[in-house]
Amino acid sequence: GLTRSALGVEALTAALARDKESAVRGAAAVALGQIADARAVPFLSEALGRRIARTGLLNRITFRKTEENDFVRRSAAVALGQIRSRDGVPALVAALSNERAGDDVRREAARALGLIGDPAALPALRAASTARDPYLSQIALEALRKLEPTAPRPA
Repeated sequence: GLTRSALGVEALTAALARDKESAVRGAAAVALGQIADARAVPFLSEALGRRIARTGLLNRITFRKTEENDFVRRSAAVALGQIRSRDGVPALVAALSNERAGDDVRREAARALGLIGDPAALPALRAASTARDPYLSQIALEALRKLEPTAPRPA
């Protein structure tokens, strides 16, 4: 990722999609964000949209292939913001709007939407601007200010 070489995109997207270790998937997402190649957007969007892990032994066994931890999901959101492709907006809006998603995932989704600057994100950002999480609310207001210069400033 630090070399910003597009030659690594295929290997990194494969690691993000299939590696058994969440640390490897998270590192792949970080590297893909640093490379900022739009070919990674579908893979990052898929990682961001994976089902949130549930508690209980049966759920861990049953949903193993569709679960993702918050580190990987947060890294995918950050990477989508770094790439700045509008193709990532639907996955970011879904993550931001999902109240079961981790706080950090929702915060990074809001930040990424502000970086991308697509007006399609306005309703989700407006809703998040009144969230109970004060950090999410502030990030959503900052993103709104980028999309709507007349939006209220965070306190």
